Amino acid sequence: MPTVLRIGSYRFHFYSDEQNEPPHIHIQIDDAECKFWLSPILLARNNGIKPHIVREIEKLVYIHQELLLEKYYDFHRK
Repeated sequence: MPTVLRIGSYRFHFYSDEQNEPPHIHIQIDDAECKFWLSPILLARNNGIKPHIVREIEKLVYIHQELLLEKYYDFHRK
């Protein structure tokens, strides 16, 4: 479960057993987590994060989309 980016209390990471899914990123805050598809950017799942925080995270995913896609492919091509 490599962490590819940290912004404040947000931890952006992947799970190693999800390589059959489209490119995506998991974002964890304390015990809550959401998942965004990366191309196109779309909320895939939310587990316990308040909607206004999800919108803030979505903006960060847009800002860092290129980096997140690069890290996703680097990790899953190994």
